[in-house]
Amino acid sequence: MRIQNGVLITVENGRYENGYVDFENGVITSFGDMASAVPYSGEVVDAEGGYIMPGLMDAHSHIGISEEGFRWEGEDCNETTAAVTPDMRVVDGFYPFDIAIPKARKAGITSVVVSPGSTNVIGGQAAVLKLISDSNVEKMIVKAPCAIKCAMGENPKRNYGERKGSSPMTRMATAAIFRKTLENARRYMNKKDAGEDVYDPEMEALIPLLKREIPAHVHAHRADDILTALRIAKEFNIRCSTVHTTGGSRIINEIAQSGIIPIVGPCIGPAGKPETVGGNLGMGAELNAVGVEFAITTDHDVVALWLLPYLASIAVREGLDEEAAFRAITINAAKVAGVEDRVGSISVGKDADIVVFSGHPFHYLTKTKAVFINGKRED
Repeated sequence: MRIQNGVLITVENGRYENGYVDFENGVITSFGDMASAVPYSGEVVDAEGGYIMPGLMDAHSHIGISEEGFRWEGEDCNETTAAVTPDMRVVDGFYPFDIAIPKARKAGITSVVVSPGSTNVIGGQAAVLKLISDSNVEKMIVKAPCAIKCAMGENPKRNYGERKGSSPMTRMATAAIFRKTLENARRYMNKKDAGEDVYDPEMEALIPLLKREIPAHVHAHRADDILTALRIAKEFNIRCSTVHTTGGSRIINEIAQSGIIPIVGPCIGPAGKPETVGGNLGMGAELNAVGVEFAITTDHDVVALWLLPYLASIAVREGLDEEAAFRAITINAAKVAGVEDRVGSISVGKDADIVVFSGHPFHYLTKTKAVFINGKRED
């Protein structure tokens, strides 16, 4: 298969004003400028001057576990019976028939991190899924788990503090519970490494985090909560990304020094609680100015996943470099989830997740002409 005659945005390997991409057996085999393309006798899709891009990706969502059109019946984000539930797996609660999935796919989103909610201090295991049209979630998995979802700030404090005698009631308790659980997991891991016959599913789930095989994705809006997440990550030598990062403008240098890839957003909609008041539409531009790579999130179903390119366009309107905006919804999202070897850019050997847009991806009149996931054209 070849897609040709479009503005090719590879994200990592340059831009071609009249480019092409070849793929076979679900993998990208060649790309470049049409002027240097070798003759091709296979099936061809003509981009007709539109844009050819890697499939878009959101680094944080609840699609499939907070189902569109449902109430409590389709709400499987938070196991609110305990503040620590690292053994919860989103793939066990994911609904492949969520009507939000084809809407997102039609907008050019081909991969997504599906994460537990932020009610619990440690909520469970996130996964990277391809938004293919299939009834079996196992066929959608790229990486599971890809992260452990954690939370600071108002959410756990509110949800547990309102229950008489429950913890956490304060930010202090949230941090203390996080530390205590990580220390318990570390001791458990050491016992297991020493050959002791132990088994605890909650502790087992945290071993990949402690071994730096996967990161923590820490819900944190306020600047102090962001710093607490970074502080605990440093104490236990774990990888992390902050999710939302709303108050990041106040600690922009600390974020830059931390080396994390923060997840930013959503940037539209009214502030839903005190810690989201003062959200900054120019956050992306501020991070980019100090050299911080970041990802943009819709936080679906807070903002519909199909609006992801529009959130990126708002960041550009507010001063973000266009190329940085492309990275924020492709390769940086892939890096946050540890799947950059498979998705996020047009590169030889990567999955053939490719989108053809009728015009510039950030223009309000642009439509999606074709979506390919694993080399297969999707409706």
